Amino acid sequence: MDAFETFPEQDEAKRLLRAALAEGPAHAYLFHGPRGVGKRKAALTFAGELLRDPKRVARNVHPDLYVLEPLGDQIRIDPIRDLRRDLHMRPFEAERRVYLVLGAHLMNEDAADALLKDLEEPPPYAVLVLVADELGLLPPTIRSRCQLVPFRRLSQRAIKAFLSSRGVEGEPLDALARVAAGRLDRAERLLDGEAGERRTGLIELARSVYLDPGFDPGQASRRVTELAQERAAKARAAAEEEGPPEETPREAEQRARRAGRGAEREEILEALDLLSGWYRDLMVVGAGAQGAVLNSDRLAELSADGVPERAPAAERAAEAVRDVWRSFEFNVQPGLALEALFVRLRRELGGARP
Repeated sequence: MDAFETFPEQDEAKRLLRAALAEGPAHAYLFHGPRGVGKRKAALTFAGELLRDPKRVARNVHPDLYVLEPLGDQIRIDPIRDLRRDLHMRPFEAERRVYLVLGAHLMNEDAADALLKDLEEPPPYAVLVLVADELGLLPPTIRSRCQLVPFRRLSQRAIKAFLSSRGVEGEPLDALARVAAGRLDRAERLLDGEAGERRTGLIELARSVYLDPGFDPGQASRRVTELAQERAAKARAAAEEEGPPEETPREAEQRARRAGRGAEREEILEALDLLSGWYRDLMVVGAGAQGAVLNSDRLAELSADGVPERAPAAERAAEAVRDVWRSFEFNVQPGLALEALFVRLRRELGGARP
């Protein structure tokens, strides 16, 4: 059994990585695909094989492994400059050095430009592995200098196998596998009690857009923002506890603040995913395809709400949410964007009554 045999699915990615290990690696790779489908684990496994020391790589203690990941909503130029300085140090133990850039799609323009210089002419012993959730956010010049390694959403079969290993069986297994929508990270969050409560609250918020005569877009926006701020506060607290001892108070504060911003952004994106999925399900039920819904554990509410007259408005609402989701990649103001979204949702769905 090789290092990738236990990975669920991802046949094309595994084929490319096995070939790289057998024939010798290229100087740069770009792992790309949806969040939560195994890219990070695959990158660490690949690095462990390249350095011939999987255990130390898994613990992130190998001297020839360099890991850069975003702390906040962007990767800025200073961490890339640090990486570039390290890039010109020869290997300490292994035949090569491996550089992992996680969340590479969050590099700002200056950071991407700085990294491009070393992607064009890297040292012969260096292998760079960029991991990105959104391929289109990276400049074409970055993409063209890397070997692309694609990752796909996982099948329900793979998600069910994961959930079963966590003790989920019966009807909840089918329901959670659908809601996870091919993502292991989402499946894992659904097992958390607090995440389940947040999902229930967001579904009720999605329904209130078209069921509550007194729906208030501003109040709805604040509710999503409050959830995001709660997650941000936890991320800041965790960052404050995990800081390196040599850090100055100013550096610690900046790092904690960036961690909070990143967590807040992730929570808003998750909320938008859920809203989009709910309105998509309304459209599906309205078309008579109940078997294709994502939120199958809420089929009773969807059947009551998803009347054919509401389907066209639900389709427009789902696309409106996706538009806002995409806009968050460009650092819009969350409060204003969310309130404008709920105004639009109310306009689309408020009059679409049976």
